[in-house]
Amino acid sequence: MSDKKPRKRRGFSQKVTIHDVAREAGVSSITVSRYFKLPEKVASATREAIEAAVKRLDYTPNLAAMTLASNRSPIVAVIVPNLSNSIFSETLQEIERILRPAGLHLLIGHSHYSAQTEEELVRTFLAYRPNALILTGCIQTPATEALVRAAKVPVIQMWSLTETPIDTCVGLSNYQAALQMTRYLIGKGHRRIGYIGGLLENNDRAQQRERGFCAALAEARLACEPWQRVHAPFEFLAGGEAIHALLDAHELDAVFASSDILAVGVMLACLQRGLKLPADLAIAGFDDAGISSMMTPSLTTLHVPRKAIGAQVAQCILDRLNQRDSGQRIFDLGFELVERDSA
Repeated sequence: MSDKKPRKRRGFSQKVTIHDVAREAGVSSITVSRYFKLPEKVASATREAIEAAVKRLDYTPNLAAMTLASNRSPIVAVIVPNLSNSIFSETLQEIERILRPAGLHLLIGHSHYSAQTEEELVRTFLAYRPNALILTGCIQTPATEALVRAAKVPVIQMWSLTETPIDTCVGLSNYQAALQMTRYLIGKGHRRIGYIGGLLENNDRAQQRERGFCAALAEARLACEPWQRVHAPFEFLAGGEAIHALLDAHELDAVFASSDILAVGVMLACLQRGLKLPADLAIAGFDDAGISSMMTPSLTTLHVPRKAIGAQVAQCILDRLNQRDSGQRIFDLGFELVERDSA
């Protein structure tokens, strides 16, 4: 049994301080402060002692005071356009998994694919003095660009690539991925190919995927008419509605959906119409979401390295904060065409 006597519970007016934690752990207040800011710089035995003291005392660090002292909080701010599916959440989980042991925690905002909302979130998040800022895509308002450049912290644009990033970009060529998938469908003998893409406004991923689709058709001397391209929010129901609209007006032998969520909606709607897949209609998606391989038939799609994007984003931040910057500013993590039964 421990020789330590149980401590009396403090009243609301008696707040536990960092000095209390230091005495309880048998270390200096400076060491405790370093533990909260840079835990990897503290020896493991000392970390364990501090962690035990924190638990015994129910101590919560004063982040506001820490921010004032260092002009930075242990926060990395990240803004994603959508949280309704697992595509972005897998990337976020990987970022959090790598940053948390370094004492960094995510502050997450949801822009709803609005550049103006993203700008408002950036203004708000910068007031918390984050150590770094992560944005999704490479379309930002001039005001957002000015804000993040003035913040003097690492800024990572993820999921897209550009030759002129604000700071650093980590992602894949959505254009090349869509180009390759469309070439694949054409190589399978399909000539009447429909396209169901995401809404284009403030979404460079959707814009680049549609450009890749049209480029592959032009390369094969096939028309890319406006009627072939339908835009919809990334929802199962929207995919079904889009394919019904296309098939009610035109004959198609293949459809390329720029998201697996849309593609699954297309597949379910086609089965309701009594179509045999892929005999009557070949279907391809984009993302390689978990549900893709479980569909019947399984969905041909493009694998996006969601976890690898998160890992590289986190590593870029840690390298910059620890003065290990390699100078590389564009990280192309590629993609993979996954051939399954639907096309």
